[in-house]
Amino acid sequence: MEISAQGRLEVRITAADVGKRVSVRRLSEPGATQEKFTDTVGVLTSWDAGVLMITQRDGRSVRIPERALVAGKVVPAAPARRRGPAATYPELARAAARAWRPVESERLGEWELRAAAEPRPAGATGCRTGFTRRANSVLPLGDPGLPLDEALAAVRRWYGERGLPAYVQTATGAEGTQELLCAELERRGWVREVTAGLWIGALAPLADRAEGAGVVLSRTADEAWLARYRRGPVGEVALRVLGSGPSVWFATVPGDGPDTPVAAIGRCVVDGRWAGFAAVEVDPVRRRQGLATEVMAALAGRALEEGASAAWLQVEDDNEGARTLYASLGMAPHHAYHHYREPDVSGPARS
Repeated sequence: MEISAQGRLEVRITAADVGKRVSVRRLSEPGATQEKFTDTVGVLTSWDAGVLMITQRDGRSVRIPERALVAGKVVPAAPARRRGPAATYPELARAAARAWRPVESERLGEWELRAAAEPRPAGATGCRTGFTRRANSVLPLGDPGLPLDEALAAVRRWYGERGLPAYVQTATGAEGTQELLCAELERRGWVREVTAGLWIGALAPLADRAEGAGVVLSRTADEAWLARYRRGPVGEVALRVLGSGPSVWFATVPGDGPDTPVAAIGRCVVDGRWAGFAAVEVDPVRRRQGLATEVMAALAGRALEEGASAAWLQVEDDNEGARTLYASLGMAPHHAYHHYREPDVSGPARS
């Protein structure tokens, strides 16, 4: 906290600091006989009518009455990483987008509108099904070239013409993320449906985990791989998305016999210095045998051969098992990302 030369706590932020990362201390129980303090760090997204709104790293907003402030200051935009690769949000967002390409895309200024919708069954009504929100959402990196309300109206028209609900993918918690856009979407009634984390780490230590579990690598996903993939059944659109990316590899650990399903699968996209991991799935009866680690290590080894040095992956916040695994492999959170759905739409797309 900011302390003056006289040893007093001071509030050194104002409404002019909206959009900056701040650290504040407030009285958590104003008027209580024994003062209690709460510290909050995040991006100051508004300061209106005596109330501050601060968006934390994970995207949650904290409402703080101005009268409860005890101290506050502007802090660096992002804390320095002590280990692993350094990266900005835009760099990682673009790498992740190249690794999971839509079937159709269009530019709106610097925003990218993305769609990958399965064909509508005969006689079906309502919104179509999009293969994952990532391939059916706007990636708003930069300026859309229009005022925000006009841009969002254009987004809704574009997805409406395709029979899809409109989603905007945003991020919080790192250099270059979009806390202000998140706050503006929420003010307009857009609903945050999913929050997940993008984690990064060094690639070589991951590749060193390989112990020879018989992982088979291929450029294509065969029927056995697809049968293990949890999002099945997989149609033509899904196959196009899964096969997209600069250099795509699929990993398979065969079952115990010729008639048994595969034990584990994974997918990796190599793109310059980055290797992006996805679709790491293990047969429930074979879990806790190290197969997920073997799959990732084998893919990491191939990525190293192609010149990559850093790894990234995405994991949903409620997947504690995966988060524990990735932490044990030297991965760490970089930022949180979110999908906001347009107001007044029923039947959300698959996550």
